[in-house]
Formats: sequence, structure tokens, C-alpha cells
Amino acid sequence: MTTILPVQRRLCTLALAAAGLLFASHLSAAESYPNRPVRLIVPYPPGGATDIVARALGGKMGEALGQQFVVDNRGGGGQLIGTDLAAKAPADGYTFLLVSVTHSINPSLRDKMPYDTIKDFAPIILIAQSANILVTHPSVPAKSVKELIALLRKDPGKLNYASSGTGSGGHLAAELFKSVAKVNMVHVPYRGGGPAYVDLVAGHVDLMFTSPAPTLPHVKAGRLRALATTGASRALATPDLPTIAESGFPGYEATLWYGFVAPSGTPVKVIRALNGAVVKALADPAIRESFLARGIEPAGGSLEQFAAHINSEMKKWQRVIREANIRLQ
Repeated sequence: MTTILPVQRRLCTLALAAAGLLFASHLSAAESYPNRPVRLIVPYPPGGATDIVARALGGKMGEALGQQFVVDNRGGGGQLIGTDLAAKAPADGYTFLLVSVTHSINPSLRDKMPYDTIKDFAPIILIAQSANILVTHPSVPAKSVKELIALLRKDPGKLNYASSGTGSGGHLAAELFKSVAKVNMVHVPYRGGGPAYVDLVAGHVDLMFTSPAPTLPHVKAGRLRALATTGASRALATPDLPTIAESGFPGYEATLWYGFVAPSGTPVKVIRALNGAVVKALADPAIRESFLARGIEPAGGSLEQFAAHINSEMKKWQRVIREANIRLQ
């Protein structure tokens, strides 16, 4: 039988007490997150689709985690201003960032970046995806992708396509289409989607790869003709519309997507808590209906899956940008 002396007993008691306090402090920190408002940086101006997504999810995440999630719009610089702000924020779980497909495009498009897309951020979750729609003005005598390609090959460079700007998702979707279909058409970049739509509907440009929300009303009214979508599978908003992949180009995919990332070094437990809050929010029927009404399909998944998605997208757009020789200063 072992006898514990009084001094040894006291030391043992103190050690156990200290260990208990340490465990309790870690447990308390994990359980109390967040204990103050959380800032969600959106690198776009208020009012757009990205801002709507952020505010809808921020509200539900606040309900799930018991704290206010404050949307901080920091538009400008092709997402660089807001994204750089997030990259330099403390990695304490109280600042995170909404990113889009542009997050994977910018590193290949620009000569200088104020941050490193991979090293400076920790992926949280892929929120949602939205396929582009390939639409033409009704004056273009093509009612399918196959017929459009026949026109483009018959008169290379005769048809043109609009985009919301050089390096935009619509621009790169069109360049990827040109590459896989081996066709040529002239790019007409605009300063934003609004002016591009005006000229497309007026027939001043021939076609466009664009998001569904502003496009489908024009299609239903007969002002534009939809030929295909750019996702890996048919879009829920347009189930009767084929994909470009099933129109003869398997593997073609060019989606608009949204996700959350945090400054690199943010505790993994915090990131998983945020991931869980988003998963719960995406399961909410009101959120799903709101997204689907805009042609946005909820995604979800793990932080590891989102990391793989970002890497895959960066490699794809790097190739497209290099082949098309697209650069921004």
C-alpha cells in the first residue's frame, strides 16, 4: 500500500486543480464562441446578389451561434480591397470573408496581389453555386449550342459576346467555351452587367454568358434566347435547358460560386463552428427558397472539400487565362 505524505498530497491536489482549471478554460472558450459580434466582410457594394447571400446567411448564423453577425461591405478593386482587409485581420474568429469565383481568378489575372489566396486564408465552406446561362439575341439564327457552333465555324469572328468586364466570370466562361469548341468570337467588355444587358436586349451584341436572375425574365418575355447552362448538371431553375457539357463538350463547367473563408491561423474549432452554422442555415427552407428564386443552388460540405474546390478552380482559370492571354494591371 502506498502512503501519500501531506506535502505530496497537497501538491497532487494543486496539480489536479490546475489541470481542471486549464481544461475548464479551454472548454469555456470553445463553448462561449462567439462572445461578441462577428464581422462578415463582403468585398462588394451593398445590394447585389453577393450581398443578399451574405445578409441572409449572417442572420441565420447569428441565430445559431447566439451573436450578431455584422455585414461590412468593402467593395472596389475587383474584390481586392475587402479581401486584403480580411487577410490582415486578427485570426481570432471574429472576422471572416465572403468570396466568389473571382477569388480563384484574381491570382492568375493580376501581376501583383496584396495577399496570397491560399496561404492567407482558411477555407470554411462552399455556400452555393449558380450556373451561367448562354443566351443570344433572337436575331442570331441558332436555337441550340450545336447550331451556334456551326455559325461560329462558318464565319469565324463574325459574332461577338458581351461581358460585365475583362476577367469577369462571364468573360472566362466564354473563353473556356471558345477553347473547348474551337471557335472564335469577339469579346465586347462593358463596365458592369447593366450596360451589357441593355445592349444585348437591343441587339447591339450577339450573345452573353450570364447569371440566371437578371436573364430569365428576358428569356420568358422573348427578348433573349437561352441555349444552355454552364454547370456540371442541369440547373434547378431551368431543368429543361441542357448543359454545354451534354451538348457535346463533356467536362465543360463554369459556375458562379460563393464561399466563406477566414484569416489564416483562425482556430480550427472556430472554423468548424462557423461551418456548422452555415450548414444549418442552408437547411432552412426560407433560405433555400430565397436562393433558388435567384438561380442560386445551396451547396455546403466540409472545409476540406471547399479547399479542394478552390484549388481546382484556380488551376482551371489559370489555364484559361494563360491561353487567352488575359491580364489586368
